[in-house]
Amino acid sequence: MIIKLFPILLSACLMVAVPAAGNARRDDQGGAREDVQNGKVMSLRQIEISVLPRMAGMQYLGPEYDSTAQVYRLKFIDKGRVRFVDVDARTGKIIRQR
Repeated sequence: MIIKLFPILLSACLMVAVPAAGNARRDDQGGAREDVQNGKVMSLRQIEISVLPRMAGMQYLGPEYDSTAQVYRLKFIDKGRVRFVDVDARTGKIIRQR
């Protein structure tokens, strides 16, 4: 009986978890837009203009924004290895590269 219920329970858990993760993503995008409009942080475009030339030879995969920390994370591939560059959205300064 438990074996028959497992797929149903697993499906139910996934249906609850997936929308929650999707909402967090949308909130950060909305948070970025709101923070830029309120003058709290630099726009993604300003950050990219500053950072991308420093990453010559790497393929840029795209950004993420953490509205709580006010940090942009830019993702790159360098010689087959994924690299992250964290940038303070208020100042545009690189905080960390890994």
